[in-house]
Amino acid sequence: MKSLREALRALRNRNYRLFFIGQGISLTGIWMQTIAVGWLVFRMTRSELMLGIVTFSSQAPVFLLSPFAGVIGDRFDRRRILIFMQFMALCQALALAILTIAGTVEVWQIIMLSVLLGLANAFEMPARQAFVVELIEDRADLGNAIALNSALFTGARLIGPAAAGILVATAGEGACFLVNAASYPASLAALLMMTIPRRDAPAEGKRLMGDLAEGMRYAFGFPPIRALLATVALLSLTAMSFPVLLPVFASDILHGGPNTYGFLVAASGFGAIWGTLYLAMQKSVLGLDRVISVSLVLFGLGLGGFSISRSAPLSMAALAVVGFGMILALAACNTILQTIVEEEMRTRVMGLYVMVFMGAAPLGSITAGGVSTVIGAPATSLIAGALCVIGGLLFARWVPVLRKLVRPIYHRMGIIREVAMGIQTTEELTTPPE
Repeated sequence: MKSLREALRALRNRNYRLFFIGQGISLTGIWMQTIAVGWLVFRMTRSELMLGIVTFSSQAPVFLLSPFAGVIGDRFDRRRILIFMQFMALCQALALAILTIAGTVEVWQIIMLSVLLGLANAFEMPARQAFVVELIEDRADLGNAIALNSALFTGARLIGPAAAGILVATAGEGACFLVNAASYPASLAALLMMTIPRRDAPAEGKRLMGDLAEGMRYAFGFPPIRALLATVALLSLTAMSFPVLLPVFASDILHGGPNTYGFLVAASGFGAIWGTLYLAMQKSVLGLDRVISVSLVLFGLGLGGFSISRSAPLSMAALAVVGFGMILALAACNTILQTIVEEEMRTRVMGLYVMVFMGAAPLGSITAGGVSTVIGAPATSLIAGALCVIGGLLFARWVPVLRKLVRPIYHRMGIIREVAMGIQTTEELTTPPE
């Protein structure tokens, strides 16, 4: 029981508790819509390339606009940004539900609505990443809050796809879109109930492009941030190679239907939830840099095993390893970034984080769709897994440099010791601060 309280300690913060509940409901609906869109497009077109195009259309706006969204998030009230963008996403889900239930939906309409959702996500995602810090009264809970945030996402990924598979089979894709639209009021209500100090208005004379350039110089000019962003890009590139192909694996490789598809996605979510629980149960984040390299290798090996499996249970087991490794690496990168970045640069850096993640994602999805039409889905996933293993081995060689460069930042910024321990060696922990 004590370990469980330790794992959930960030929920002691009222604002974060409201955020956790509201986002949990909303994210479940989002995952249901994601699964239903993939199955609907594949059912209508039977085209792997079209799956990639639809995914690309929702992710490309995030890549193009999230750096600018980061500037806006550093200058204006992040909660108001979240409220407006989630309302836009609600309207998108409702429109998709109406078209699908009416039987008039066409692929071009799905693509246009996916672009609209991408526009909302471009501004919502950087603000949400940075907003978590505003919800934590005790900065000692920051690392735990980030782990729970990942657990929230992966828990929804576990429940949503399984529910979507059942609902698609019984009521059709439109029902999933309608459920997603109905889930947003919970998130909006939670945001409105929070007590958050109002952010100052932007300073006179500040320019958008100047702030953007300042943020990019700050992020890409510091090797640890640059290396972490590169790692996130690699994860996104390889991680997006298998979700876009899952309908192909479920239908053509494993000879299943929407239930098989939903449970494959849920299997990776099951592994991911264990990964986030592992992080949340830690009293400190000692060795977080090593976690990144090991989890990258695990992710790649799991993806390789999935690519050669022809059995649904074995495929689900492999995807559980994939989910475990993927969320560990992403959460570790996020935690280090959030703890070393300066507060006035936070949303801009998280905007770049979202940009590289979502920028590599559409490239990975459309490349996976195109390449799989030539060499097949299994071979495409095998190549992606090999790339991730290589990336993990390269990151492991860079770990000593990361520790050396980041340690002075913690001393200068006064970051709490619990979080700072995550990137120090055991020998360094015995050395008193200068």
